[in-house]
Order: sequence, then C-alpha cells, then structure tokens
Amino acid sequence: MKTVSWPAVIEHKETARAAGLRRSRLRISLGLAALEGLAVIVGAIDWWVVVLLAAGAVVLYLTLGRSHVRDEIRHLTWIAAVSQLLVVLVPVAIVVATFLAVALVVLVAVGLLVALLTDRR
Repeated sequence: MKTVSWPAVIEHKETARAAGLRRSRLRISLGLAALEGLAVIVGAIDWWVVVLLAAGAVVLYLTLGRSHVRDEIRHLTWIAAVSQLLVVLVPVAIVVATFLAVALVVLVAVGLLVALLTDRR
C-alpha cells in the first residue's frame, strides 16, 4: 500500500499589531480621510496635492505593500491608499451635495408656487 504524503502546511502567524491594524484599517482610513478632507475644505491643503499624494499612495501599495512579507507594511500601505483616495472624492462629494441642496430648494419652490397659484380664495 502506498502512503500519500501531503505537503506541510505553513501556518500564518499574525502579530498582535498586524491583527489590530487589519481589524481597524477601514476605521483608521475613514478618520484620516475625514481630517484631511476637512483640511482640503478649509483650504489648508490644495486638492492637486491630495491627488498627487493619492497617486503616490496607490503606487506604493501596488508595488511594495501588496506583496510585502510583513503584514504591518501591507496594512499601513492599504490604509494610506484608501484614505488618500477617499480625500480625492471630497470635492466630488461637495459638488453632489450642492446639487442636491439646490434641487431640493427648487422642488420646494415649485411646490409652493403651484400651491399659491392653485389657491382660489
């Protein structure tokens, strides 16, 4: 009878710091994006600087972080790339919010105008 030998399974041991980063990486990214987005809104950081930082962070993640052997480096570069990409979306979110606010005001004005024009008293 022939015995089958399976290749040894290598367990992935994650450090406590890497596990904490993995669990919190979205929350950290959102927090960083909120702070930096606020800086963009008040004009402390130019938007084109944010675009350059986002491009650099994404390139760093794709070239170094994504395949790095250390979990901490992978998670930190992912956090940097995601937070920077979220900040790039801040001006887009402002434009969309402004459009929705104007559309709401126009709809209310049209509704009130219709109500006033149809009032027969």
